[in-house]
Amino acid sequence: MATVVTAPEADRQLEAIDDWWRFNRQAAPNLFFEEFRAAVASLDAMPRLGRRIAHPDVPFLRRTLLRATRYQVYYVTDGDMVMILAVWSAVRGAGPDLGQVTFHGAA
Repeated sequence: MATVVTAPEADRQLEAIDDWWRFNRQAAPNLFFEEFRAAVASLDAMPRLGRRIAHPDVPFLRRTLLRATRYQVYYVTDGDMVMILAVWSAVRGAGPDLGQVTFHGAA
């Protein structure tokens, strides 16, 4: 089992997304939170679940998709730790700017 943590930038993104989702998706206000929580449980059990993504600033970056809400979770692994760096809409044209995200190593 891995320990899953979030970078401060990801915490801010999660709060904004959850607030937006609860206000704008009143038929399923908990869907984003529930899908993200399920993704964290999956990453806890299988840290290398996501697809490797080449990134100039973040070695060993991985991404997994939240299918129902169409968000992507960007993360790195370091031993038995998973650090979520960003949560980003898959419908945006480009991924998040990860050059300034704080994280500890990767493997």
